[in-house]
Amino acid sequence: MTKFYVEKLNFQQPKEIEKKYEELLSKPVHTADELTTWLKEASRFSDEIAEGLSGHYIDFQCQSDSEETKKAFEYDQKYILPIVKRYEALLDDKFLSSPAIELLDQSYYHEFIKSKQNSKELFREENVELEVEEDRLATNYFEHTGGLTVDWRGEEKTISQLQEYMEDSNREVRKEAIEKIFNAFLSKKDELQAIMTELIEIREKKAKNANLANYRDYMFKKYERFDYTPDDCKKLAEAVRKHVKPLKERIQKEHQKEIGVDVYRPWDRKAVPNGQKPLKPFQDTDELVKKSATIFENMDPRFAELIHTMNKRGMLDLNSRKGKAPGGFCDSLPVSKLSFIFMNASNSHDDMITLLHEMGHCIHNDLKTTLPLSLYRDTPMESAELASMSMELMTMDQWDLFYESEADLTRAKKEQLEGIINFLPHGVIIDQFQHWLYENPDHTAEERNEKYFELSQSIDSKVVDWSGYEEWLKHHWHMVLHIFEVPFYFIDYVIAQLGAVQLYKNYCEEPDKTLANYKKALSLGSSKSLAEVYEAAGIKFDFSENMIKDLMAFVEEKLNELDKK
Repeated sequence: MTKFYVEKLNFQQPKEIEKKYEELLSKPVHTADELTTWLKEASRFSDEIAEGLSGHYIDFQCQSDSEETKKAFEYDQKYILPIVKRYEALLDDKFLSSPAIELLDQSYYHEFIKSKQNSKELFREENVELEVEEDRLATNYFEHTGGLTVDWRGEEKTISQLQEYMEDSNREVRKEAIEKIFNAFLSKKDELQAIMTELIEIREKKAKNANLANYRDYMFKKYERFDYTPDDCKKLAEAVRKHVKPLKERIQKEHQKEIGVDVYRPWDRKAVPNGQKPLKPFQDTDELVKKSATIFENMDPRFAELIHTMNKRGMLDLNSRKGKAPGGFCDSLPVSKLSFIFMNASNSHDDMITLLHEMGHCIHNDLKTTLPLSLYRDTPMESAELASMSMELMTMDQWDLFYESEADLTRAKKEQLEGIINFLPHGVIIDQFQHWLYENPDHTAEERNEKYFELSQSIDSKVVDWSGYEEWLKHHWHMVLHIFEVPFYFIDYVIAQLGAVQLYKNYCEEPDKTLANYKKALSLGSSKSLAEVYEAAGIKFDFSENMIKDLMAFVEEKLNELDKK
């Protein structure tokens, strides 16, 4: 694999890293000039650490069956990350004890100081070793799932490569594909349940060490969720059940009629009707990149320059293959001032959306490069996902580059808007499931499955008939890597999706102004609160019941317009 990241530090010599931290700790920070200079130097060093860690993580995700990449990644988890966490806590102490804090521009440093105070309150030395074990277990999840393949009519295929068959007009093909996908995960159910049990135990210890009631509260503090509470998440889930579930059920009933089935089964959800073929916006990933770059050129030449540069430097790993971890992500490389996109393409419409989505993250990362403080470039997920989800919607007016047929273009846009409605119940189910996991840490594996099933039945559409396949639904959460690797990272998608719909509504009316607001908001990073970032984007940080009701009415209106074409 091409070396795509810059390694300025020798991670195999941890003493050298400790020495650099000690040098930072020894420097004077008595005046405002000394403190601001020190912060910039600490940020540069943090960037060097981050680029190396990210590079090794990406290597492992791209080659999760490689002993070499696994060894490097696990070495970082075991030896480097503990050093970073301990010394970052010491740097926080040094910053917070400096008399020069009061001399800083409080309007600019307010969020920075608040974040550092929060980190100091949360840090516990005894949690460092617990996090090493936590990371090891998350890695173990990828080892079990990254290598999953199935025999598809004599050919070995990855789980990602089977996704295209879920849209096939032949019902037997769809059923065969979903059975192979679910059975592949069920073959690992005992291992994945054991990992989850251990993770919950470790995470609860971390919360207790930090004098917090449970791990959910711990993660809300770690994620600096100052703008909303766990109770707000429960209200959001109820609002989705009330205003999104009925709309999803209506859409699925219409789809059921369209594909002509008496009973709507799990393998019918993405099916195209007889006589149609699944949407194919591109033939290969080269075409995907080229056409995406044209879209970005029309929006802002810098956006196109980014994707071209990343492509030339081997920072786009888009194709699915054996030994590659599932899923997709974008990771920032702060020294290179670029990003890496990882995904598992199967030449589907979803793949087109994934690249546009991840490029939203890349554009966000690029707009933040002017911020000198690394902490301000480390943005909350609610604004990070706003960047990516909004990009999906703002590019819709150029999708004719991918779809020459007006009928296919209309289908693609309709699928995108219906996807919002289909996703929101799933998003709050994953979130509420995690709340329950850590509010009730002594539950059994079976109770865990039953809770997921119960939430799915309550919040999601009742149109799908799971009879005979209840075990699939009970274990469906095994396929959500976030629950294992980045706990409580899912409500962010929901909140950001609602923000993205607001932004798209503005874009439909004033595209140039909305794009300018989008770039302005993203350039703020985390130097402002979430509410202020959303305000800069021309929208509200609001996921109240009334907001959800209004946004769903807008989406329904846009779908009705497409139906008339």
